[in-house]
Parts: sequence; structure tokens; C-alpha cells
Amino acid sequence: MKKFTIQDLPKFLASIFLCLFIGFVSGIATSSTITTWYAALNKPFFTPPNWLFGPVWTILYILMGISLFLVWREGIANKKVIMGVNFFTIQLIFNFVWSFLFFKFNLIMGSFLLILALWVMIFLTMRRFYRVSKIAVWILVPYITWVTIALALNFSLILLNP
Repeated sequence: MKKFTIQDLPKFLASIFLCLFIGFVSGIATSSTITTWYAALNKPFFTPPNWLFGPVWTILYILMGISLFLVWREGIANKKVIMGVNFFTIQLIFNFVWSFLFFKFNLIMGSFLLILALWVMIFLTMRRFYRVSKIAVWILVPYITWVTIALALNFSLILLNP
């Protein structure tokens, strides 16, 4: 692994800022319906408490940014880096849109299909990142784990709220 240098700082900060910004904007879409529409849904027994989502997602967005940085710093001229960053960008867009589909538009089935696609894109991103930085992949394990839980929760909401 390359040693972190002061020249890496702009890429490091940009990577983390990008992911946190996506999370912040997604959080705006989410916050207005947590105590209204979402609160009224029938939820499965494994639903995490509402207070947990903010801290977990903040940590996950920071980890996503670190992972992106570790790949990006290897050089955008590298085709493996470009492919990895492209897959990362697609999954980040899916992540962003999911919050709006689910919380803003209350589309449980549509958001389920999107989170399924998100899970696939995270997995494919991890495969692409593996070719560049194995550490970047391990840093994404908590993210895909949380999205797996969210996928199961989203599916359960379909079943419990016909």
C-alpha cells in the first residue's frame, strides 16, 4: 500500500466529502417522513431503531469515501481504476435515488427493486476495487452488510404492508 502524502490530501478530502454530501442530501429526503409515513408502517422484528440510522450511515459514507480514495489515488490513467470508479459512481447514484424513492415518494416496491440493484452494484464495485486495492474492498464490507439488512427490511415491508 502506498504511503499517504500531503499530495493525497485533496483526493482524500474530496472522496469523503462527495460521499458525505450524498448522504446529507439523502438525509434531507428521509427526515421528513421518519415520524410520519415510515412510523406508520408495519415493520419486522429486526428493524433497527430510528436513532441508529444517522450514525451508521455517517460512518458508512466515510468508509465509502476512504475506499474510493484508495482506488482513485492509484491513478485515473489506470483502466482498472476508471472501471472501479465508474462502478462506484453508479452504486452511489443508486444509493442516493433509493432514499427519494422510499422516503419521499413512498414507493416500497420500486425502492426494493432499486436496493436490489444497489446491492449488485456494490458487489460489482467491490470486485472492481479488488483489482486495484484489497483494503478498499474490506472497507466496503460494512456497507454491503448494512445494505443487505436494508434489503431484507425493504422486502419485509412489502410483505407486511400490502
